[in-house]
Amino acid sequence: MVTAIVFIKADVARIPEVAEQVAAIDGVSEVYSVTGALDLIAMVRVAHHDDLASVIPDHVNRVPGVLSTETHIAFRTYSTHDLEAAFSLGQEDGV
Repeated sequence: MVTAIVFIKADVARIPEVAEQVAAIDGVSEVYSVTGALDLIAMVRVAHHDDLASVIPDHVNRVPGVLSTETHIAFRTYSTHDLEAAFSLGQEDGV
């Protein structure tokens, strides 16, 4: 599984429609509206690295109202569960 985080700048008047259209694309698992320099962040999860080319430039970038994107590919995933397990290494139960 390949995960990419896509920063999206959108036409401000069209943010809700852009978010809904991006969320409907196969491979996009979530879309968040955010504050700051970006308008939306999309989480893309695909089986193969090459699939990103289909999802991002062929679909996300072509949604009307998307002005620009910046894609970051995740190397490793850390979750609260993973961090709790890491911090508990070497500790005895109940300590």
